[in-house]
Amino acid sequence: MSQKIYEETLAEYFSLFLKLPWTRNSIPGQIVEQIVALVNAAEVLNTYDFVDVVKRNDTGWQVKSTKESTPVTWKRAKIENKEELIRKSHESTGGMKQLGEAIINFCNNHAKESIERYNLKKINYARCIIFENRSIKYFERELCSLSKPSLFDPDDFYWDWSREKETIRKEQLSALHGFSKQTNKKVWAWHGLGENQLHFSGEHSWWNDGNNLIEITIDNPPPRFSYQDFFNALKNDTRL
Repeated sequence: MSQKIYEETLAEYFSLFLKLPWTRNSIPGQIVEQIVALVNAAEVLNTYDFVDVVKRNDTGWQVKSTKESTPVTWKRAKIENKEELIRKSHESTGGMKQLGEAIINFCNNHAKESIERYNLKKINYARCIIFENRSIKYFERELCSLSKPSLFDPDDFYWDWSREKETIRKEQLSALHGFSKQTNKKVWAWHGLGENQLHFSGEHSWWNDGNNLIEITIDNPPPRFSYQDFFNALKNDTRL
C-alpha cells in the first residue's frame, strides 16, 4: 500500500467514526488501535505489552489517543526497589538521577521485550489528538528498531521532585519530574507516590517537529448522524 493510500484510508476510518451520534471531542484508544490494525492487517493485542497493535515479524505500534490538553500516560512504571530509590532521591541529586535512570531504563526494557517477543523489525508511535472542535491530528513515527532498541537516553534528562499541592478535590502528591537537559523543559512526571503513572509531556514536541513518517489532519469533521439516522442505518443493514 502506498503512503498516500495508507493516509487516505486512515483518514476515512477516522471520519466515519466521527459520524457516530455520540462522538464529541474524544476518540477512545481502543478505537484507534482497531483502526491501525485494520489498515495494516495487524492484530490488537489487549495485553500489557509495550505494543498495542502488532504485525508479527514486522512492525508493532504503541497507540495513544487523547484530547489535546490531556497528558499522555506513557506507562504505569512500577520500578523495582521503588521505596529505597525514592528514599535516596530525597537525600541527594545523585539519588534523583539514579531513580530517573531506573524509570527510563524501565521504558527501554519494556520496548525491547516486545521487539523480542514478536520478532519485530521496528516499533512505531501511533498518536491521535482530537481538539475541542472535533478536528483530528494523527501521526506515526518510528520509536525504536531491532538495530536501535533503546527509546530514550537516560543522560538526556535531569530530575527533581515537585511540591505537593492542595486542590479542591484532594491533595496532589509530589511527582518526580524529568527535564530535558537541552531545553530545560519538563518531559516526564512520575507519580511513584501514588499509582506509578508516568506522564510524558515531552511527546508534544513530536506533533510538528518534521520527523513523523505520516501526518493526517481532519480540519472539517463530518456532521454526526442523528440517533434516528443511526438506528435506521442499522435496521437496513442486511447483515444484521
